[in-house]
This record gives sequence, C-alpha cells and structure tokens, in this order.
Amino acid sequence: MTIAIRPGSTVMFTGDSITDCRRRESEDGLGYGYPLLVAGAWGHRHPDRPVTWLNTANAGDKVMDLQARWRRDVLDARPDVLSVLVGVNDMGWHTLDPKGFVIPAERFEADYDRLLAPLAEAGTRLILVEPFLLPIRAVVEAGEGPGGDAVRIGEEQRDAWRADLDPKIQAVRRLARRYGARLLAADGMFAELATRTEPEHWAADGVHPTPAGHAALAEAWLRLVE
Repeated sequence: MTIAIRPGSTVMFTGDSITDCRRRESEDGLGYGYPLLVAGAWGHRHPDRPVTWLNTANAGDKVMDLQARWRRDVLDARPDVLSVLVGVNDMGWHTLDPKGFVIPAERFEADYDRLLAPLAEAGTRLILVEPFLLPIRAVVEAGEGPGGDAVRIGEEQRDAWRADLDPKIQAVRRLARRYGARLLAADGMFAELATRTEPEHWAADGVHPTPAGHAALAEAWLRLVE
C-alpha cells in the first residue's frame, strides 16, 4: 500500500550526510541528492498537487544526534510525511579503528523507536529508508591520511562494518512493521544493482551515492508514494 500525498502536504527528509547533500548551500534547502530528485519528479508529474518539501538532515548524524534536535527540527515542523535514513554512522564506518566505539543494535533500535513514537501518535505517515553498504573493492575513508593521501580500507574492515550493519538493517525493518511505515529496502536494492555493474557506479565509497545512486533512491522512494 502506498502513501497518498495530499495537495498542500509537508514532506520532510531527515537523517545523515546521504540525505543532507549540502542542503544549507542550496537555494531550495534540499541539497543535490535524492530529496531534490524526488521533489523535482513530483512537481513534474503532479503540478496540480503542490507539496512543501523540507530537508533537515545533518552530515555525520547518528540516531543519538537526531534525538538531540528532534523536537526543533522535526516535531515542531509537524510534517505530514517524514522520511528517515540513518544508521551508517552508527555502524562507525568512518573510524579507522576496527575496535572503535560502535553503537549496539539494541540501543540503535531503542533510540530510533523513541524518535518514531510521537510521530506515529500524531498521525504522521512514515517512510523508513534502511541504511546500506555496497561491496566496493576498496572503501575510501573521508579525509586524508598522515601523508595527505586518501585512506583506503580493505575487505577485512568492510566485512566488519557489514557484520555490524546487518542487525541495524533488521532493526529498521522491525520498526517499519511496528509503526506501519513504508520501508525503502535500500540495502537490498543496491545489492541487486551491484550485480549489473560495478558497485562504485552507485556509491564510490560504498556509502555515499553517486548521481546514479541518488537517482535509484529517488525512483524507489517515489514508488512508495504513488
């Protein structure tokens, strides 16, 4: 069952850098990624159904960071539809230390649950986008190494991230069922797309989508509301 977006609705995207996409530097506040593509496609297909599109994502956010700003950035805006994509930073993909601090899946789910509960009570329709990690050959770390070169992480680190992320993906799926939310199964979608061409075509570092990856997310998102 799809979510009906009524004329005059407010639709909000929130989460981490995958959704942020330099939104503060863009004139419309949507950034350059899939939220912009969704809004553009919707306006093209439904010029008679105007929608207010908002993006409150922050690069680097974990679920605990969303909690700190949830009232101000989300609840006070009273969106009719809220789309959330968070979890890859809870996986700790950006740390070079494989034994570094990683949030347990149980805490991730409990904290995420607390975000969704007041929205469900208020009747907000929810779209949950599961976090994802593509099987690229070398993961490029954000930033630079001591010598100024890009830091690359091999298969062992990537496999550790995958082992940590999978329970969090399952947590998002459980939350979607619990709250009657629409689920965008992005991890499965990208895994399937990666069988057709190299994974780097969709996300060069395995996490942040390329233009093609953002287009794939936007198309999948629109299928949930039309």
